[in-house]
Amino acid sequence: MGVRVNKSALKKQRKDEKRRLSNKSYKSFVKTLTKKFLAEQNIEKKKELLDQLYKYLDRAADKRIYHPNTVARKKSKLAKLLNQAIQGQTAQK
Repeated sequence: MGVRVNKSALKKQRKDEKRRLSNKSYKSFVKTLTKKFLAEQNIEKKKELLDQLYKYLDRAADKRIYHPNTVARKKSKLAKLLNQAIQGQTAQK
């Protein structure tokens, strides 16, 4: 935990640890959702998962869990992957 001696420093240390664990959990959830999105074959379900991902990524940017530019980059990449999946499906028909 580090060496802190005064009360406010100890309190900040407790708060930081609590936030770190919360942020870690949130990031893990987003990663799991992203993996589900990538593994999904059905386009309709993929669109639903993308909507969910957008919601959670935007919330993460608001809470500063992720930097807003990181969120924008992730959203762009996911949309591109969805469009490629749609193009691939229409090409097969």
